[in-house]
Amino acid sequence: MKRIVSLCPSNTEILFLLGLKDRIVGVDNFSDWPKEVEQLPRCGPDLDIDLDKVKALRPDLVVASLSVPGMEKNIEGLRREGIPHLVLSPKRIEDVADDIRRTGEAAGVGERAERVAERFERRLEEIKSKVPQGRPKPRLYWEWWPKPVFTPGRRNWLNDVSEIVGGVNIFGDVDRESVQTDWEGVARREPDFTLIVWTGVPIDRIRKERITGRPAWRGKPFAREDRVHILEEGWYCRPSPRLLTGIEYLAHLLYPEVFSPPDPDAPLGRDWA
Repeated sequence: MKRIVSLCPSNTEILFLLGLKDRIVGVDNFSDWPKEVEQLPRCGPDLDIDLDKVKALRPDLVVASLSVPGMEKNIEGLRREGIPHLVLSPKRIEDVADDIRRTGEAAGVGERAERVAERFERRLEEIKSKVPQGRPKPRLYWEWWPKPVFTPGRRNWLNDVSEIVGGVNIFGDVDRESVQTDWEGVARREPDFTLIVWTGVPIDRIRKERITGRPAWRGKPFAREDRVHILEEGWYCRPSPRLLTGIEYLAHLLYPEVFSPPDPDAPLGRDWA
């Protein structure tokens, strides 16, 4: 039986959905889903993993990531120490299904991984097929960080998420993974909705009035109380099947007459086992 260590929350979520919870012997400090992960040993923050702690867990496989800038240091350390590892580097939403398959193959559960990946792809299509047609496309502004302002460009899964729910990422014309801008630059693009997903920041620490009250946004429709949504960053900023939860929730916000709120404990659907 392979002993597996995960160095990134999205990797941990993939491993659990692959049915590998009994093989996971350690995770990064920010892995928090599902709740069973709380009992596992921690190896440090995902941008600064303690390799001595990783080695002490005697892993047969470390699932590392390059999904966030700065993680390169972890990969260099794993190579230097000769620790067996797999590196996931997803950019677009189709990469998530590929990473499910790659992780499953590396962990010896290729058949299960294929079923999970196919389910993920099918759920994306099901959601997309239910989105109402013939309406103006909602223009979406995603905010990863407020100062300086960072938002996803075309080469990011949130651009794909925007399209799946029938919307438009207002910075989707910028051919980059992330875009640095400012509040005036956002206002000039005239979004319909503001979607706040500050990386690593819990919802209860974000005050909506600090967003709606930005000077450059005063009087703008996208800064109205009902147009600003503070969202669970774990549903949008982690390239795992939990993106499905985020997509369904966003679809519910945009089309409440069509979509019900999702079950946060069942990203692949309530009927998935």
